[in-house]
Amino acid sequence: MTHLNMKTLAKAALLFGLGTALAGCNAYSRIAAIGEAPPLSKIDNPVSEKNYKPVSLPMPRPEPVIQQANSLWRPGSRAFFKDQRANRIGDILTVVVEIADQATLNNSTSTSRTSSEEAGITNLLGLESQLSKIFPEAVAPETAADLGSTHSVDGSGAVTRNETIEMEIAAIVTQVLPNGNMVISGRQEVRVNFESRDLYITGVIRPEDITSSNTIASSKIAEARVAYGGRGHLTDVQQARYGQQLFDIIFPF
Repeated sequence: MTHLNMKTLAKAALLFGLGTALAGCNAYSRIAAIGEAPPLSKIDNPVSEKNYKPVSLPMPRPEPVIQQANSLWRPGSRAFFKDQRANRIGDILTVVVEIADQATLNNSTSTSRTSSEEAGITNLLGLESQLSKIFPEAVAPETAADLGSTHSVDGSGAVTRNETIEMEIAAIVTQVLPNGNMVISGRQEVRVNFESRDLYITGVIRPEDITSSNTIASSKIAEARVAYGGRGHLTDVQQARYGQQLFDIIFPF
């Protein structure tokens, strides 16, 4: 056995031993917790966590605060008869996603073609009389060639699609266009055990389409991009393996 094979076997044995040790530790902790309720996590400062990163989002330009005498509210206040609908960069509004698409397509194709060709050699410098010497059986020169073909194609296809998505998501105004329209972007992630559900939406909206409750329907969003999917163990099981996907792409039959 070569030195390279020995090193490979040693690495494999090390990885196997490490995996066995980790699995043993996990099993031991699970056995030790038999009959006890799952422990609750302690309250920690999220800023002090190892993977914490500060959030950076689009924000409006700061407006100077002008104090006015004998006034209940200062200019720019976001309350008391002021329109609470989103209209600046950084404002938040609720997008009501209601998608109910249904499509049915039926296609049928039928083609048929028949052709026939006949050719004879009645006079070819007297050589037509020598055909019987070349072929074992007698050949009639006037029917020396007879060709025919038949072609027929029948095809049918049917597509039925039914998609329904109903949920709400909060989006942030990321840009205000020169004509007053606003670009919004929202993302939501929900994780239950080892499965995550992700919803993403972005597009362009008009301020007049925002309701008085600061919501907007997904049908009012121009250039809308809505993505709803999942990540986790269940999603991995439902998808074909990479090898099968590659085989489906390159296999010609």
